[in-house]
Amino acid sequence: MEKQVNRLKPMNKISFLVVLLVSALTIGNTQAQETVKDTTAVNNNVIQYEKGKDYILGGITVTGLQKFSEETVRVYTGLINGQAIKLPGDKLTSAIKKLYESKQFSQVDVYISKLDGETVYLQFDVLELPQLTDVTISGISKSKKKEILKETELKKGMMVTENLIVTTKNYITKKYTDKGFLKTKVNLDTKKDSSDVNTVSMSIFIDRGNRIKIREINFEGNEALSDRTLRSAMKNTKQKMLGRFWKSSKYIQEDYKEDLEAILEKYSENGYRDARILSDNVTWNNDNTINLSIRLEEGRQYRFGDILFVGNKNYTDKQLQSLLRIEKGDVYNGKVLKERISGDGTPTSQDLQSFYQNNGYLFSQINPIETKVENDSITLEIRIREDEQATIKKVTVVGNDKTNDHVIYRELRVKPGDLFSRQNIIRSIREIGQLGFFDANVTPDVNPNYQDKTTDIEFSVVEKGGSQIELQGGYGGGSFIGTLGLSFNNFSVRNLFNKEAYKPLPMGDGQSLSLRLQASRTYSTYSFSFTEPWLGGRKPQSLSFSVYYSNQYRFDFQTNNVIRDENLGIIGAQIGLGKRLRWPDDYFSLSQSISFQRIELNNYGYRVGSSNDILSQGDLNNLAYTIALNRKDAGPGLIFPTYGSDFTLRAKATIPYSLLNNKDYSRPDDAYPGSPEEQDYLPTNTNG
Repeated sequence: MEKQVNRLKPMNKISFLVVLLVSALTIGNTQAQETVKDTTAVNNNVIQYEKGKDYILGGITVTGLQKFSEETVRVYTGLINGQAIKLPGDKLTSAIKKLYESKQFSQVDVYISKLDGETVYLQFDVLELPQLTDVTISGISKSKKKEILKETELKKGMMVTENLIVTTKNYITKKYTDKGFLKTKVNLDTKKDSSDVNTVSMSIFIDRGNRIKIREINFEGNEALSDRTLRSAMKNTKQKMLGRFWKSSKYIQEDYKEDLEAILEKYSENGYRDARILSDNVTWNNDNTINLSIRLEEGRQYRFGDILFVGNKNYTDKQLQSLLRIEKGDVYNGKVLKERISGDGTPTSQDLQSFYQNNGYLFSQINPIETKVENDSITLEIRIREDEQATIKKVTVVGNDKTNDHVIYRELRVKPGDLFSRQNIIRSIREIGQLGFFDANVTPDVNPNYQDKTTDIEFSVVEKGGSQIELQGGYGGGSFIGTLGLSFNNFSVRNLFNKEAYKPLPMGDGQSLSLRLQASRTYSTYSFSFTEPWLGGRKPQSLSFSVYYSNQYRFDFQTNNVIRDENLGIIGAQIGLGKRLRWPDDYFSLSQSISFQRIELNNYGYRVGSSNDILSQGDLNNLAYTIALNRKDAGPGLIFPTYGSDFTLRAKATIPYSLLNNKDYSRPDDAYPGSPEEQDYLPTNTNG
């Protein structure tokens, strides 16, 4: 039988219960009578309780409170009068942890204050954390003070702990040392605030000192690679150099450690895989700059020896070697070897693993093994486990609440029953991104099933706004200008008469429709356009149509009047067809369009073409044919692509009117007929 006092203080401050648990472990599963002192008594009376027995909690009292109420602490503990509680037990442990996790108390002690038969009464003795009332920062500018307060989240009413003080001080110090102020000193003090109970004010003094620059980066022991080559390998740590403004020469320890690893990687790329850094030192100069000294051991340079392919059954050594592109005698480069086997992280990577995965071998494994190192030659085995080809079982798309499924599925290059292809998944991501209806990050989730050699692919998309409404007004040219523009990039014409589809407009079929109106005292412009990207719904061939009309009136600046009898009207229309080609590859597309433009002049001076001739009365008509060849493999996003290119060849031609009507338009009589009946003018190039 053990005796245990009623106040127990383990080092981790989760008192009472932890000690009881230790005691319980020492006596195994046997039950023992324990004696504890009654905290409410001043004599030597003892309370006996049975370890591990369930008691009924009769009540909780709390001492040491300054601002909180007893009821608040009881709520924090989660204990309820009348519940069963074991001494020791998980419920009491949880109650003490909850008090600490509330971040309101710095110390919690538990006592048994009374034991009445099967009922136990507990007393929690707590020490409240002080609250922060005010923070003053000195040594930096006012704007920097606001920045510090925002970043450290120091606010009135928060509890002040030792951890808060230490982390705040460390954060501010690191903030300025990362900016090159290596001698930054931060003093943080708290002072009791007499204006309220258990409150403190905090004062922070920051002495940044001067920004420390790196004067020199010196190397010792390097013979194969020059100092300049090694300095260029250090992307973040640079020495002072006249004229370099894009990268400062500040010293940041974490970046410096990364640059030391970059130096070793540079050696590895040049065959010196045994290279190591023996030491690195920082020395101070009298002008408050530092020097970095790095001592190296290069080792010997290695080269590739024999390269053997093992396990390849479906592809020859020659085929695989054309992708590996490493020959015997080449300088050993571990980085290149890894990229040629498992890829460089880009969608267009040419590597062995991608090659196998593009041809259905989802479960293939390729591992380069160094089998022999002789002198400076390393023999390499490329061990390949091809396995069986995997087929696609199911393809799904999630996240498209507005866009109809068929709009996405018709763009996918992966379909159920096809062989698995990594490049087709990447192409599908691009095609979804080119729609412009979703955020750039289209995430494919590949769920392979090794048992039946199949895989499910799920594309997760996040839709973005596909419509724009433009409404603006302004003043210019002596009048107000109003503009109304409506643009719907994911429209659905087939649901125009479906009331249920208006949310608020019929959307989801990937069609584009736009309407724009602009008007003022002196002019008005109207335009309408529509595009169907998949005409017929089976092939990627588009139909586009647009029409526009504008009218410009003469403005008299002297009288500030609009002369509506003198005006210039332009009306135009265009219809076009586009088609995605299969040759030379399916990134090519061919588009053709026919456009008509009519210019109506009513006592309005109009310069014809590039000549100095002015026409003020009559009509000008132009019929043109445009053909364009485009290749675009940029992606994956439509607006901000990260790879690929986009180029277009375009030609535009009009009907050779002079050959058809035997008129010489270089002659004034033919170009500008005298009678109004003959003022139909068909120029070869008209700019409206």
